[in-house]
Amino acid sequence: MLLWLAQYFQQDFGFLRIFNFITFRAVSATITAIAIGLGFGPAVIRKLTAMKVGQAVRTDGPQTHLKKHGTPTMGGVLILIAITLSTLLWCDLSNRLVWPVLVVTIGFGAVGWADDYRKVVYQDPEGMRSAEKYFWMSLIGLAAALYLAFSVSAPTPWKVAQLFFAWVQSGFSMSLPPKADLIVPFVKTFSYPLGVWGFIALTYCVIVGSSNAVNFTDGLDGLAIMPTVMVGAALGLFAYLTGSVTYSRYLFIPHIEGAGELLIFCGAMAGAGLAFLWFNAHPAEMFMGDVGALALGGALGTVAVIVRQEIVLFIMGGVFVAETLSVIIQVSWFKYTKKRFGTGRRVFLMAPLHHHFEQKGWKETKVVVRFWIVTMVLVLIGLSTLKLR
Repeated sequence: MLLWLAQYFQQDFGFLRIFNFITFRAVSATITAIAIGLGFGPAVIRKLTAMKVGQAVRTDGPQTHLKKHGTPTMGGVLILIAITLSTLLWCDLSNRLVWPVLVVTIGFGAVGWADDYRKVVYQDPEGMRSAEKYFWMSLIGLAAALYLAFSVSAPTPWKVAQLFFAWVQSGFSMSLPPKADLIVPFVKTFSYPLGVWGFIALTYCVIVGSSNAVNFTDGLDGLAIMPTVMVGAALGLFAYLTGSVTYSRYLFIPHIEGAGELLIFCGAMAGAGLAFLWFNAHPAEMFMGDVGALALGGALGTVAVIVRQEIVLFIMGGVFVAETLSVIIQVSWFKYTKKRFGTGRRVFLMAPLHHHFEQKGWKETKVVVRFWIVTMVLVLIGLSTLKLR
C-alpha cells in the first residue's frame, strides 16, 4: 500500500524512491510488526483475560505446568494482526506470490482459532474434531498447492492462467519447468522433476506438515516462537536471493521472479514473533494457541515451497521435525506394544520431546534455550547450502 503511494508521489518527492528497495521495506515491515505487537499486546491480554480463554493444563504432564492453568491463550491472534497489517502496508500488493502466503497464514489461523475457541470457551477438551480440522487444513493446503504449482513456474498472473489451461488441455499430464523441481541441497546441479501432481502432493505435505509440527512444538514458554523467527528470517534471505537474477545465477538456485517480495513478509513474521516473545517469555503472560502455531507453521511451509527449499526447511526446522517424530514414535509404539503384549509401552518419558527432557529433570528455561541453540545451528547449516555444493 505504501509502495503504491510512494511511487505515485516520487516524481515530486525524490526521497520516496527508497520505497522501491525491498531491503528497506523489509526492515520497515519488521519494525512495524514489532511496534504493532508491543503496542497491542497488553490490550490483547486484557481482552483474552476478560473472555476467560485460559489455558487448560494436562494433569498427566509435568507438575510445574499446573501453575500455568488459566493463562490467556489464543494470543496468536496478536501475531496474525501484526503480520497482516505490516505485510499489507509494506508489500507490493500486486505481487502474485504474497497473497497465497497470506491466505494460508490467515486460513490456518482461522482453523486454529475455531479449535481454540471450542476448547476454552465451550470447554470442549477435544476442540475441533480431528477430521474436521484436517479437512479445512487440507482444503486450504491443496488450493495453495494447486496455485503455487503454476505461479512458481510463471512470472505473471496471465502466464499462470495460460500454464494452468495448458495443463488442463494436455489431459493433466504436462510437466513443469525445471525451476519447479525439487532442489537437493549440497549438490550443485542435481534436482528431481516432480511434475504437476508431484508438486501438488509435496507442497500439500510441506504446508500441512510444517503447520502441525510447529503446533506440536508449542508447549513451553517461548519454545516455538523463537525457532519460527529464526527459520522465517532465513527463508526471507532465501526469498531475496531467489528473486534476484544475479544472485540466483551465481548461487545455482532457481530464479523465481517476484519471490524477493517475500522477504518483507518474512520480516513481518520475524517482527511479530519477537513482539509476541516479549509477552510469551517465561513466565508467559499469554500463549499463542493453535491460532498462532498452525498459522506460523503454514506460513513457513508456503514460503519454503515458493523459494524451492523444502529440504532445507526440513533441516532448519529440525526441532519441529524432532518434536513431531517423537509424538509419532510414541503413539505408534504404544499402540503396537499394547496390541502385541497387552500393555502399552513408551519410548520417551513423555511426548512431545520437550516434555521428555522436563521429565528427566531439565528446567523449562533450560529446555527452551537449548532448543533455541540447536535451531540456530541448524539454520546456519541450512544457510550453508547456498555455497556448499
